[in-house]
Parts: sequence; C-alpha cells; structure tokens
Amino acid sequence: MDIRGTDTPLLDWSGDAIALGLFEEETTLTGELSQLDEKTGGTLAELIEETEFEGKSGSSAVTRIGGGSAIRKLILIGLGKKDELSLDSLRLGAAAVARIGKKEKVKSLGISFPVVENEATSTAAMAEGMILSLHQDNRFKSEPEDKPLKLETVDILGVGAQSEAVEQAQTITSGVILARELVAAPANSVNPVTFAETAQTLATEYGLDIEILEQDECEKRGMGAFLGVAKASDLPPKFIHLTYKPTATPKRKLAIVGKSLTFDSGGLNLKGSGSGIETMKMDMGGGAATLGAAQAIAQLKPDVEVHFVCAATENMISGRAMHPGDILTASNGKTIEVNNTDAEGRLTLADALVFAEQLEVDAIVDLATLTGACLVALGNDISGLWSTDETLKEELKTASETAGEKFWVMPMEDKYFEGLKSPIADMKNTGPRAGGSITAALFLKQFIKETPWVHLDIAGPVWADKENGVNNAGATGFPVRTLVNWVLA
Repeated sequence: MDIRGTDTPLLDWSGDAIALGLFEEETTLTGELSQLDEKTGGTLAELIEETEFEGKSGSSAVTRIGGGSAIRKLILIGLGKKDELSLDSLRLGAAAVARIGKKEKVKSLGISFPVVENEATSTAAMAEGMILSLHQDNRFKSEPEDKPLKLETVDILGVGAQSEAVEQAQTITSGVILARELVAAPANSVNPVTFAETAQTLATEYGLDIEILEQDECEKRGMGAFLGVAKASDLPPKFIHLTYKPTATPKRKLAIVGKSLTFDSGGLNLKGSGSGIETMKMDMGGGAATLGAAQAIAQLKPDVEVHFVCAATENMISGRAMHPGDILTASNGKTIEVNNTDAEGRLTLADALVFAEQLEVDAIVDLATLTGACLVALGNDISGLWSTDETLKEELKTASETAGEKFWVMPMEDKYFEGLKSPIADMKNTGPRAGGSITAALFLKQFIKETPWVHLDIAGPVWADKENGVNNAGATGFPVRTLVNWVLA
C-alpha cells in the first residue's frame, strides 16, 4: 500500500473511492462539498439524507456513484464535534476508511480530512491509522482467512508532499507490529531464548549494541530476584540489554525497561481454571513494546542515547521452583519475602531497574503487564502511570496524547507501603488486595535511588478482545508509539 500526501484538489482527484471527513451537525453542503455533490449527480446529498448521517464520531456511510463518474464510490466518516477534533480523530477516521476500503475492494483511495496542528503530523496520524488497522497476523494459520489486500494507493488530499511524515509513520508502525506479533505468538514460539534471538536480530539489522547476560553472569551480579523467578523453567533466562547510540553527543540518556515473562503459569501459586492462564503468553507485553520501540528508534536516529532492558524468563512449576515464603536478595542488596509466586513480574523488574539505574541515565520508564488490579481500576483501554518526577510524568502524558494511547496518573501513596512490610525481610512482594496496583508501583520504587522514573502498568491495553480503533482483535502493540514519541521529543 502506497500512502502519499498530495496538493491535488478534492474536485480534481479521480480513483476508486473518495473518503470525506464530516463534523457533527455540520453536514450542510457548501463550497467544495456542494460542487462535489453537483459533480456526482447529487449522490453526496442523497447519501447523507438516506443514511441520516450526522457526522457523529465513529459513524460512516458508503455508496456507489453511477453515471460514469471519475470516482466509483463515496465514503463518509464522522469526525465528531469540531471543537474536539484531535490527531486521534484523524487516526481513527483513517483506520475506519481503510477497513471500509478493504471491504469494498477499493484499489485507489483518496482521503479528504481537516488538518490538526499541521500537515505533517496529520498525515502521519492518518498513515498510522490505516497501516495498523489493516495489519493481519496470519503466521499460524494453514489457510489464512483474509484475501490479499487490494488497496494499492492512498492519496491524502490537501496536505502537500509528505514523504517524510509517511516514512516516519511506517517506521513507527513497524515497531508496533513487531510488538503485536511478539505478544500474539504462543509461548512455544516466543520463549526467553527466541526473544533474545529477536533482540540479536534487531541489533544486527539496525546497528544496535547488545549484551545478553546468561545465568552465570546474572548470578555474579547478584540478580537473585530475577533468577528466583527463572529457577523453575527448563529454558535459560536471558537478561537483554540493547543500546542505541547517536553519532553525535547525545542530548539525553534514557532507559526503557520492559517486563518480559514469556509465559506466566503463576508458579507454585498456580493460576487455576478461569484465571486467564491461557492468555499468559502476553505477559511479556512490556518487553515486546520495548523491542518494538528499539526497532523504530534505531531507524529514526534521534540524538538521544537509549538503553532497552528486558529480563526474559518464564514463571513455571518444577522441583526447582521458588516457594511461597522464600526470601530472595535483589542486586541492590534488598531482601524480598515471596508471599505469592504469581507476583513474579515485579521481581524480574527489580533487578532490571537496578541495572538500568547503574547505566547513569537521565530517566527510566518501565512498562509491564503487572497487575489485574490496574485492569479492574482502569479497564481495557487505559494504562496506569506512576512517577516520582513531575517533569517526566508530563513528558509521558504529552507523548501519549500525540499517540492516542491513554494513560491515567495514579497516586504514589507511600503510606500503602506498610502493607508490603515483612517481619523477616525488607519487604514482601505483594500487599493487601486493596490498592494492588499502587503497592506494586511502591515495590518497584524500592529499586530506584535517585533517577527520575515512570512506571506504566499496561495490563489492559496490550490486548483487545475485539476490533477497537486502530487495533484489530488481539495484540495491540501498546505503547510503542508513546515510547517513541517520548524519545523523539
């Protein structure tokens, strides 16, 4: 699919289908729209009237144009209220257009939407929406259900040549798609070994530095929390450190740390029937997004040094498994009483955060499918955000708003750490049921000394049970675009 920006006027464009974005309660035809209606023999006005199209967000209508018109089909997309228009409105509208175009077997498509901020950002948002909405993962099907995509060219009208914006959107969405496919793959395909192989491939292909710490090196570094989780698996743990370095002196040094449990059985606190154990291939959603961001950032080449850290392992059961009641010692010397082996992600992140801070970076972001409590609090579409630094918090919020990925700032209520105190160790790995996502963030805070830090609990948005916005059902690649925007800012 070739996406292009163009100055071609709406009335001069010809092709299979034209898509128009209309605002709520502004469907009266004036100016170019009136002329287009006349040019198409009244088809536009007829479509609005027959479908009672009101321009509400998420609404659409489509019809065929007869009479030998230079355009075969007309697509209407509701953009909602004019004063609420955002980049995400364009992104979601373009995603809807792409799906309609696919269904209608359109080969050449023109899109006429208003501009938000500027032509480049608007073009990039629309390109992202189309690419992500049309992505299909058929790797594990013997006979893919989807027929080959017929949509060949998309012209975004009235924005001028925007090849750089389209190229950037394609680069970022390639990172999103990598994250999607890592999360979607089953645990017998993506495991700690193959996850590390993917990181090695990225390093080789995009010129990243890489070190992969094997178990013996992790032991030398005192990573007892990470290795405690890894003990029960027959597959070796892999502690992955990728680095992007710009050619010039970096203006900042950043670290992105992703939880990378390629499968979580719960350990000896085994997840029972109805617990969602069959979905636990996606417990490495944070690590997948970390690698997806690495792929995009390595190609975009910002003047920022970025470290990508993934402590990859499985949480399994065996005679070697950590027991409830065991005490683990993390690499910063802090001791942890394991009162629930199914709260394993924070144990792997503990050593990963210590490692990241030792790199002497300016800021750290960790992301993890960490708690069901966050899913209960914020639902499927919104991630929780905790931070010790107001500036960094605002940076992530701005990056997420541009990406159209939703975050809600949660309280870092230090008093709640009382629930994590242990009589025989420095802390337990879980606290009371109430405020579970907050106590998880407070646990992680114990492994950061001074570096500005943000924790993202992405348990809900990494997976969609049904088509949603730019996402089809399944893995979403959340929040690769936010991470990339943050680094590029």
